[in-house]
Amino acid sequence: MSDRPYMKGILSDPLDLDGGAPRVKRPPRRVEARPGLRVTVRATRKVGVVVGGDKQVVVLRDDEGRDHKVRLVDGAFAIDGAPVTLVPAKAAPADGGNRRTASGSVAVPGAAPRIARASRILVEGVHDAELVEKVWGDDLRVEGVVVQPLGGADDLVEIVRSFGPRPGRRLGILLDHLVEHSKESRIAAAVDHPDVCITGHPFVDIWAAVKPSVVGIPAWPDVPKGQPWKEGVCTALGVDDPRRFWKQILGSVSSYADLEPPLVGAVEQLIDFVTEPSG
Repeated sequence: MSDRPYMKGILSDPLDLDGGAPRVKRPPRRVEARPGLRVTVRATRKVGVVVGGDKQVVVLRDDEGRDHKVRLVDGAFAIDGAPVTLVPAKAAPADGGNRRTASGSVAVPGAAPRIARASRILVEGVHDAELVEKVWGDDLRVEGVVVQPLGGADDLVEIVRSFGPRPGRRLGILLDHLVEHSKESRIAAAVDHPDVCITGHPFVDIWAAVKPSVVGIPAWPDVPKGQPWKEGVCTALGVDDPRRFWKQILGSVSSYADLEPPLVGAVEQLIDFVTEPSG
């Protein structure tokens, strides 16, 4: 019979023939899974630093920058070689002043939403708006910045003209697939105004700006040119309902650490632009 460490029979421990008190196994020490804590996953020996999580999983970032979700199971981790049980970190006190938002910014305790600025951030579609709200919503409410979907970028020049950007009424625009020679890059080049900032990410669709490991897939599938990207992805992954899959993707995102850096940088640049004091 194999020696399996998970077996718990009456003969799983050595007998005390002298009749002494049975040994009592102490449970692993409980440690809060706070960002920056370095731990080892005992089952895989993978080492990582805590960057996020919730009541059921912790997100660890390995030394190569990849993120991994691991379930919070008793004794599943180790610190300095000693088994530990990670538990969700307690929220910082309301007056502590150092709670972090999903974007990584320092939260402002008790801050009421600011009256909306005249400036706006425009994104291509509803999914883009929902993802920006999920990660940067707290910051945007404090700053009074409204995010609106464009419904596509084809009419961007006319939309900018109708908005009437000027000092104190700035426009930030986030585009998908903003790479050299793309349709989006040509559209962006047609807009030239000092109170308009256009940034973007290299991904064909905002879905791909979510790290695949967060969604539970090894990589976003390659979709042949000419085929609608979302449809191609859903077909490759065996997904029947794209809307439900998007809800799954969005639900898997808990902070900026779940997003690809080009998207994070682009959104942060737009927020800085539209909130910069006019002078």
